[in-house]
Amino acid sequence: MTAKSLSICTFNIHKGFSQLNRRMAIHDLREELRGLDPDISLLQEVQGLHLLHARRHRNWPAQPQHEFLAAGSLHAAYGRNAVYDHGHHGNAVLSRFPIVAQNNHDVSLYRLEQRGLLHCEVKLPDGTHIHCISVHLSLTEHQRRRQLALLAEYVETHIPRQAPLIVAGDFNDWRRHANSWLARRLCMHEAFTMLQGTPARSYPCQLPLLSLDRIYLRGFKAVRVQVHSGPPWSAISDHALLHAQVSLT
Repeated sequence: MTAKSLSICTFNIHKGFSQLNRRMAIHDLREELRGLDPDISLLQEVQGLHLLHARRHRNWPAQPQHEFLAAGSLHAAYGRNAVYDHGHHGNAVLSRFPIVAQNNHDVSLYRLEQRGLLHCEVKLPDGTHIHCISVHLSLTEHQRRRQLALLAEYVETHIPRQAPLIVAGDFNDWRRHANSWLARRLCMHEAFTMLQGTPARSYPCQLPLLSLDRIYLRGFKAVRVQVHSGPPWSAISDHALLHAQVSLT
């Protein structure tokens, strides 16, 4: 990071397993994230607890996945969304810089599909406060539309209009409706669209065809963007990782 630039990524980590759950990949994921070395990571499908996996897999981490990935060197926040008898999972934010406030906002519309927005306020070394929201929206379009409205209402209520803001994650928005909605409602613009004219294809990771994952910015401009798909990432998750270098405006 320079005085005004940040390296950020978003990644649906598929609960620490490769596509179709063929192999546990959380250890490989930690090594790849260390090599990429982003300043801020916004993650989805992060396993906070899974008692059955802990019994079945000899090297299943003893810590929740967000703490395991932070490895004692990053600040970490977790928002629990989906809860079941043997555990729970949700969104996470990992940050090189202190997370001075966090809030997990429930946007579930039906009991069988639990979703949330994890909002973190991060303090940069120069004292600037930026806001980050890790997002995972519904598989169905009518629910996504309502959840986008709930996202906008949350931002308008809880985040100052002039504060730098990053909203990133798995929008499941294969029809690409979120771009125009968030531009109109929140004056947010998508990083890959800024530089390439269209959102990145991010699913499935082996050969991405659908644009499900996004990085939306307010108070930043995108400087460089990259999709991390194919090996080794396709052996880690079913989604590609999106990476962006951004600068404060």
